[in-house]
Amino acid sequence: MKAWLSQHGVAYQEKDVSVDRAAAYEMVGKTGQQGVPVIDYDGQMVVGFDRRRLELLLSQETRKPTLGAAVADAAHILMKQGQTPVFGAYVGKVTPGSPASKLGLRPGDVITQINVRSVTNAADVAAAMANVERGTALDVAYIRGAQTLRGQVRA
Repeated sequence: MKAWLSQHGVAYQEKDVSVDRAAAYEMVGKTGQQGVPVIDYDGQMVVGFDRRRLELLLSQETRKPTLGAAVADAAHILMKQGQTPVFGAYVGKVTPGSPASKLGLRPGDVITQINVRSVTNAADVAAAMANVERGTALDVAYIRGAQTLRGQVRA
C-alpha cells in the first residue's frame, strides 16, 4: 500500500498501531474496527487496501470538497464508551483549515444534519458531501454534550 500511495504522489504519515497505543485507540475510534491498514484521506476512512476506493477519492480530490472531519458511526462509538447512543456521525478528528474546522467542530461532536439532510451514520456524511460543489454553503447541525448547535460554512 505504501508503494501504491507513493506511486500516486500521495504524501502520508505512517503510524504503527502495534506499538503506538494512542494511534491504535484513535484508529478504533475513527473506524470502529481493529483491521489494518487504515487510511484517513482528508477525513474519509478507508479500512484495508481498497484500491478502488482510494482511486475514487483521488479522482474526486479536485472536483468535490470534503468536510474535513474523520467520522464514525456515533451510536457504535458512544455505546463502546458506555454513553447513551445517538444516531449521527461521531467526529474523531478535524483537519485544520477544513470546513469542519471553520465550523468549529471538535472531536466528540456528533453531526446530525448537513444541508437539511439527516445524518444517522458516517456514510451519510459522505453521501451528503457527494452532492456539494466547491464554494456552496454548508449548513451543519451537530450535538456537543447536551447542546444542539448549527453552523454555516463554504465548502
